[in-house]
Amino acid sequence: MTVRLRGTRLTVRVGEGRTILDDAAIEIRAGEVHALVGPNGAGKSTLFGVLAGDITPHSGTVDLDGAAVTGIRSRALARQRAVLLQENTVTFPFTVEQVVRMGRAPWARSAAADDDDEIVAESLAATEVAPLAARAVTSLSGGERARVALARVLAQRTGILLLDEPTAALDLKHHEDVMRLIAAQAGSGAAVAIVLHDLNAALAHADRVTLLSGGRVVASGIPSDVLTAERIEEVYGQPVDVFPHPVTGVPLVVARR
Repeated sequence: MTVRLRGTRLTVRVGEGRTILDDAAIEIRAGEVHALVGPNGAGKSTLFGVLAGDITPHSGTVDLDGAAVTGIRSRALARQRAVLLQENTVTFPFTVEQVVRMGRAPWARSAAADDDDEIVAESLAATEVAPLAARAVTSLSGGERARVALARVLAQRTGILLLDEPTAALDLKHHEDVMRLIAAQAGSGAAVAIVLHDLNAALAHADRVTLLSGGRVVASGIPSDVLTAERIEEVYGQPVDVFPHPVTGVPLVVARR
């Protein structure tokens, strides 16, 4: 698989030298869903921000297709990677369609803009928010807003998707729908990095997992190899059992109670 994003020896400090990301390395490959997991404060969102080019590390580099992210102009970067943040606050009463159409902004005044209407419609349909197209985003529930935000990212039509907890506000059905949609994006060749708290979602849907703790990468690789019971207890401080699902065989993580 082609490496689209590569982070090498990434370190980020805040305040009086407190290190929140320490010598981290990661590769995001085309055709894969790569999940970033770890407890609160592990450094997941910081690593995510560095990969997106929104946080400048104190040391280390991020390359996108071999070019330093820091040297790519903002419009060109927006045509290469799309970013979904945890918080997607919209305070003005834009309609759902208007918000999704914002994802087409990087392609304004280009030949790709000819396909804006079709792409917006497809993105609305894929995230099941087409019936809400005329609604003001401010009138929607948290889960509906989350799906609209994902539709905006899909409308951007880039080969790299960076998604920070896209399922956090979703109910069971929409959680699974979104994870399947994300897997389909990777299946079509996109490189996907996704921050997750749900270890079972990572085991079921990710092709690769990077586990962080205390700002450091503990392990990275195939989900079932990384997310062992021993390693989860060590990192999270919670005893768990990991066993195969009786029907699918996919490993399940269950806390010991």
